[in-house]
Amino acid sequence: MQTHEKTHTPLSGYVGLLINVALLVTFIAMIAVTKHPIWSGLILAWALMIPGFFYVNPNGSRVLVLFGKYIGTVRKNGFFWVNPFYTKKKISLRARNFDSERIKVNDSIGNPIMISVILVWRVKDTFAAAFEVDDYENFVRVQTDAAVRKLAGTYPYDNFDDEQAEVTLRSGIKEVNENLEKELDERLAIAGIEILEARIGYLAYAQEIASAMLRRQQATAIVAARHKIVEGAVSMVEMALDQLKEKEVIDLDEDKRAAMVSNLMVVLCADKDVSPVVNSGTLNH
Repeated sequence: MQTHEKTHTPLSGYVGLLINVALLVTFIAMIAVTKHPIWSGLILAWALMIPGFFYVNPNGSRVLVLFGKYIGTVRKNGFFWVNPFYTKKKISLRARNFDSERIKVNDSIGNPIMISVILVWRVKDTFAAAFEVDDYENFVRVQTDAAVRKLAGTYPYDNFDDEQAEVTLRSGIKEVNENLEKELDERLAIAGIEILEARIGYLAYAQEIASAMLRRQQATAIVAARHKIVEGAVSMVEMALDQLKEKEVIDLDEDKRAAMVSNLMVVLCADKDVSPVVNSGTLNH
């Protein structure tokens, strides 16, 4: 039983056309000379040859079937003639883009997210595409949807709730896309489909939690920025105190030292510009 594509080399269409024209000319000549209806069989043969002509465009193919039997696939470009009783199914070998719809799924920790993928694919085995599945284009759409749902359930969107997760949908793009491509390649192999590229095209939290997660991300960013500011401010205060002591600009006791540190930290860590207050008295007032 045939399970893979078989290449078929048909007769040139120009040779078939020449034979077809010869039959027509012979029929006309015989009718004109003999006036006998027996030569009408030639016109029947001529008419039967017509459905056998077909052509194949670049990156195209024709799957030939005779009464349920697979004959072969014509991949060669050009004009051809075959048995007129062959059915000739056209299958494109061009690369195609598929941008899936945005679907709502749950990531590995249960957060609802919206995700879609962009897929570049083409038919590699015309036999499998024609006979292993009912509709290979619809098969690509359905299996892509299933692969995306499985992928989303494998990784968390980010590592807010799972700090041990090294790979997330948001940060591990390269690894996630590689796994997506591998998953799709395994699923679509049955239909003779080759995956050229697969990647996430859209990724976001679902609408019902998007605003809350946005505030959470903003809070995380603010905390990280504050941590950096405080770290820098402490370093600057320490440097200022060391230089004052080294150059003996002023002798500060513990209370004045604490007050100075407090003032410098306020100045360095404030969100807004600080309004200075000029002390016109002594340092103790």
